[in-house]
Amino acid sequence: MDLSRRCFLAAPAALSAASQLPVRLGGPIYLKSTDPRELAREHRRLGYAAAYCPNIDIKDATAAEKAFQAENVLIAEVGAWKNMLDPDPATRKANLDYVISRMALADAVGARCCVDIAGSFNPKVWYGPHKDNFSKAFFDATVENCRKVIDAVKPKRAKFALEIMGWCMPESADRYLALIKAIQRPGFAVHIDVCNAINSPEKYYNNAALTNELFSKLGRYIVSCHAKDLAWTPEMNVHFIEVIPGRGELDYRPYLKALTAIDAPLMLEHLKGADEYLEGATYIRKVAAQIGVSFV
Repeated sequence: MDLSRRCFLAAPAALSAASQLPVRLGGPIYLKSTDPRELAREHRRLGYAAAYCPNIDIKDATAAEKAFQAENVLIAEVGAWKNMLDPDPATRKANLDYVISRMALADAVGARCCVDIAGSFNPKVWYGPHKDNFSKAFFDATVENCRKVIDAVKPKRAKFALEIMGWCMPESADRYLALIKAIQRPGFAVHIDVCNAINSPEKYYNNAALTNELFSKLGRYIVSCHAKDLAWTPEMNVHFIEVIPGRGELDYRPYLKALTAIDAPLMLEHLKGADEYLEGATYIRKVAAQIGVSFV
């Protein structure tokens, strides 16, 4: 039995033996305000203890950090969301410069991470599929890009992380481990989205095992996580769609249980409006109550 297999089998026992940490749940809010104190209080009103970084300039980072700290709301993520592998050299450079600026903001505001995807060689859709997205060239360029971001900022608090995607690296725990080894920077970390890692029927129906594998192999590197759900639309080929938590097949029990062993927030995303976020948060809290998981 290899080491990764032993770690996978030992994960449930290790989690049950460890003292459980409360989970920080977060998500978007719809309060129209630029006052960080009001924004932080709105998160608390909704029962959130984690937040996406508000739309601020880096010069206002300290004030925002203090406002959210006063309400015990962790700033989980600064999103970058640019294609660091754009086929056009000028666009690629501009995108990389933007990601570096977002990494600097994350460190200044005390966010857990700045997160982006590795990118894509697709010339039309910045996050789209491409035949070379699993090539050595993609891997090597991603290593170089991540090093550039981290070395430019030299972060003291925030980490730089790539979100797992189904059609570009890193698409699996093992690929993420390979990137960590290749990048060789303590400022690099892991962002988990279990739904994004589901790219086959086997993973769709066995997603609890997939969750356990991700956390058993990557747990000590994870800095933030996304929350949503997946449903399968019957067609002549495989078609998964994102849905509100509770309306799909994702088993939140191992997801929530794994989060009690590490200090990483769980952030709702990609839903439509306050009502859908309320439904998703209510479902996650219901599952948590059933398995004895608490929230900050």
